[in-house]
Amino acid sequence: MSGSIPQNAARGKTTRGSRTVALGYWYTRPAFQSLTRTGAALHMGRLLPIPLMRLATLVLLGAAFTSACSSATTPSVAESPRLPQATWVQVWSDEFDGPPGAVIDSTKWSYQTGDGCSEGICGWGNSEKESYTISPSNVALNGQGQLAITARSAPSGLTCYYGACRYTSAKITTRGKLVAAQGRVEARIRIPSGQGLWPAFWMLGSGFPGIPWPACGEFDIMENKGSQRATTSSAIHGPGYSGATPFANSTTLPSGAFADDFHTYAVEWDSSHVAFSVDGTVHYGVSRSVMATYGAPVLDNSYYIILNLAVGGFFDGDPASDAILPATMLVDYVRVYRAQAP
Repeated sequence: MSGSIPQNAARGKTTRGSRTVALGYWYTRPAFQSLTRTGAALHMGRLLPIPLMRLATLVLLGAAFTSACSSATTPSVAESPRLPQATWVQVWSDEFDGPPGAVIDSTKWSYQTGDGCSEGICGWGNSEKESYTISPSNVALNGQGQLAITARSAPSGLTCYYGACRYTSAKITTRGKLVAAQGRVEARIRIPSGQGLWPAFWMLGSGFPGIPWPACGEFDIMENKGSQRATTSSAIHGPGYSGATPFANSTTLPSGAFADDFHTYAVEWDSSHVAFSVDGTVHYGVSRSVMATYGAPVLDNSYYIILNLAVGGFFDGDPASDAILPATMLVDYVRVYRAQAP
């Protein structure tokens, strides 16, 4: 299937001397604008026409922008965060159709289980408190064309690295099943809310673990601190820009909470740029040249897809109350596209 980028698509039905310093960029119909400073003077200019942008969003790229994942500042470079317009051809998808309680499609997904200790990273490297399981109570189709990943209080008798497990949840990946190359990857998701929850839709370099992290590359398409109901974030990790990466940005709804409805989260990348969007509006992008000022770019890597709902850890802290549970992340679909050859 081919088509344009979906805009709030209905489920499964719509295709889709004085130094000049760049302070930021924003969208306003019909052009991409810049804000720069030379000495004490401020300058506004038009950089690149971008039609059909409906949301005026100021994204500060200096010390003023707030990252959901890091207090580090981003490079002060004004550049188009959007790749050239492309006609996208769908090459893979999971629409999660099936009866309630059905397990994931084993030709497309694998489970990742436990508390991370079996892989040498107890707490999954983030002091998380969940143990991932394959139980349908934690991960199954809901019979309404969606995948439900549910975090729950752990049953007695289950042991984690810190003692009796507090929580169970699920994590699934396409590792060994699907490798996404340069193109577009998107998912339509309704996330839960509650302090201590950490829903995520992300990708890890397919060379892992043979190519260790962060050299393998990582694109965090969507992460959410459960305590921040109206904000999600995206980030890039690679050699020289990992952990507290400078390449991270958050986006905030003008009203309401992400848990109120489904939203489409996407990444597009080619050899020169990567861009992240929510509901068809790009909120962050980084070019190869800027990435290279920190380390080797990860734009030429291929990736596998990961969906998980973590509980506790460094990102949003451990839950202050277990009254937030059970908490469910609903995934309407995951789709992968390649750009149609001109």
